[in-house]
Amino acid sequence: MSGSQRFQDTALLITKNGIGHADVELQHKLLDTYLRLLLENGDLPAAICFYTDGVKLVVKESPLLDRLHDIEARGVRLIICSTCLNSFGLTDDVAVGIIGSMADILEAQTRAGKVITL
Repeated sequence: MSGSQRFQDTALLITKNGIGHADVELQHKLLDTYLRLLLENGDLPAAICFYTDGVKLVVKESPLLDRLHDIEARGVRLIICSTCLNSFGLTDDVAVGIIGSMADILEAQTRAGKVITL
């Protein structure tokens, strides 16, 4: 089974400003490495959903924008929670992905055969 077949029906949920519970720089580095490996191996999920603190990763000045642009260009849907963006005052700063509702995130999850929270 190729890499793309393993993840093609997967939705990733990013709910933090990176991966783990360390300082933000390390969280960003870990997520950047994870996303880079997905790209290199062709293991791309159907969707990546960003909510709560995760929305901070898709706005201007995010250190992960280049990586996220590359992933989106390969056909992965990047869905960002509009309620969370509004709560943080970041709606006008979105630089990648599509702004959606919790209904859009739920739809991505229900379509997925597997859901992984990072």
